[in-house]
Amino acid sequence: MAAHFGGLTAVGSSPGTTPRTLREAPTVSAVSVRGLIRGFGPKGVLNGVDLDIAPGEFVALLGPSGCGKSTLLRALAGLDHDVKGSGVISVPDRVSVVFQDSRLLPWDSVLGNVTLGLRDHDADAKARKALAEVGLAGREKAWPHELSGGEQQRVALARSLVREPQLLLADEPFGALDALTRIKMHGLLRDLVAAHRPAVLLVTHDVDEAIALADRIVVLDSGRVATVRKVAPEIGTAVDAAGHEALRRNLLTALGVDVAASSH
Repeated sequence: MAAHFGGLTAVGSSPGTTPRTLREAPTVSAVSVRGLIRGFGPKGVLNGVDLDIAPGEFVALLGPSGCGKSTLLRALAGLDHDVKGSGVISVPDRVSVVFQDSRLLPWDSVLGNVTLGLRDHDADAKARKALAEVGLAGREKAWPHELSGGEQQRVALARSLVREPQLLLADEPFGALDALTRIKMHGLLRDLVAAHRPAVLLVTHDVDEAIALADRIVVLDSGRVATVRKVAPEIGTAVDAAGHEALRRNLLTALGVDVAASSH
């Protein structure tokens, strides 16, 4: 069972133990994960994951279904209180999460959804600014059902970024969108991350999405970190850049795809 103490998540040393607060010297990492184990019943999902994410770094998390990607993200978000496990997680104080489903409240306006839970005296002004950043200026009074899927995800991004997170966790936020809308959302997310500079962990099944967005790509397999690859800026922004196809093939191979067979 995990518990958050300020910006630090501490977990007992064995399944079922009581969480404890850890007092450690600050590090240069925005996120630090050591020996993370998570399981559901007798089955292990994460089997000793170590991971660091630097401030402002964009990390994409790839892996086959069931390898533990969303379990890791939920652990970082502090949303896995009923899951047995062990390990130590250090995260910043301000963490925001964007899910595949925008999770907007249907009975509230766009502005109300963005300001949900904010206690700032200037919450409305901040929300209007965030909506303008995601291209929805003037839609503050609209209802969620009046928005397209892409627009709903823009509201979800605005809701996350209005809190100025130090860590943004994104669990396949574009998975339900059509291909053209996804490409547009990739550009928007790149711009927003460049402007706000949070550390980012993006869970995705899409190798091309990971290359297009991330500074570094981590592949999980059987609950462990199997492969880590850095993405040069020129590779991420141009599919015809030298090294792009080699990186793509390397990642597909790490995911168990027979690249030679798939190319015919």
